[in-house]
Amino acid sequence: MRVSADLCIVPMGVGPSVSPYVREIKGIIESSGLTATMHPNGTNIEGELSEICALAERCEARLAELGVQRTFFTLIFSTRRDKDQSMADKLAAVS
Repeated sequence: MRVSADLCIVPMGVGPSVSPYVREIKGIIESSGLTATMHPNGTNIEGELSEICALAERCEARLAELGVQRTFFTLIFSTRRDKDQSMADKLAAVS
């Protein structure tokens, strides 16, 4: 099933700045081949539901490799079954 997702991953217990961890996650997302747009509070991603869930698992695994003991995730999905619709299509529809 093709979905649009909003993914936010917050490593906890690493201090006030999470930038080094976000850079790691950004690299994983960029190398995934999925359409993704980072925003200040997360990343919008388009793809198959299973691909996005596997991507989130890879991100969490990388944080664990870096020593992060606790991670907070939000992952919001949006589906549309009556037609194919990209994130760009959604934005164009309200412009």
